[in-house]
Amino acid sequence: MAAYFVTSTGTDVGKTFVTAGLIRYLRSCNQPVSALKPVVSGYDSSVVDTSDPAVLLGALGRPVVAAEVERIAPWRFRAPLSPDLAAAREGRSIAFDELVAFSRTAVEQATGILFIEGVGGIMVPLDAQRTVLDWMAALDIPLLLVVGGYLGTISHTLTALDVLAQRKLKLAAIVVSESERNPVELEETVASIARFSEGVDVIGLPRLPAGITQHPAFARIAAHL
Repeated sequence: MAAYFVTSTGTDVGKTFVTAGLIRYLRSCNQPVSALKPVVSGYDSSVVDTSDPAVLLGALGRPVVAAEVERIAPWRFRAPLSPDLAAAREGRSIAFDELVAFSRTAVEQATGILFIEGVGGIMVPLDAQRTVLDWMAALDIPLLLVVGGYLGTISHTLTALDVLAQRKLKLAAIVVSESERNPVELEETVASIARFSEGVDVIGLPRLPAGITQHPAFARIAAHL
């Protein structure tokens, strides 16, 4: 059994795409795998099939039905805001201790590789005092850091690495997910980040054509699990 927390430098960077790709790769290798997306904001129950939980369920080969969504994503909020603000819009809040307990139970019960996908970036607030960083620190499991390929990502990534190092969190790998509009070559971004992340593999993942979810990069990432 091994558990990994999938986090990133921000939202819409590619966490779910990377997680789903890894799930499909591991399943193709006949390895047991499971995944959770405990906290979701911007969740519209009228278009569930395109939601992040649905993408993960599809990769896992499980039906996108209410019970399955509830099982992997119990904290769901409609507003596309940080979880603390999205919850407040509905008169709700995230009980941090319950979130940590839910995650720890999943880690303890996992029989293969478990991915816990975070929400937004590493410093996104979950409540009035705690952030995703606090959630990751409480679990203390290896991280997969997914970053974008956009101009500015190098600074954002190095800032994230510094924060994670201060909390003594372990990185399994860094994945540079190529952005749609990318004025910098993916290989150059990977090489630049790699110079500042000694001991951690930095893996570039190009944008893939619609419908294509397999790429050799997933095998390289999986080698670190």
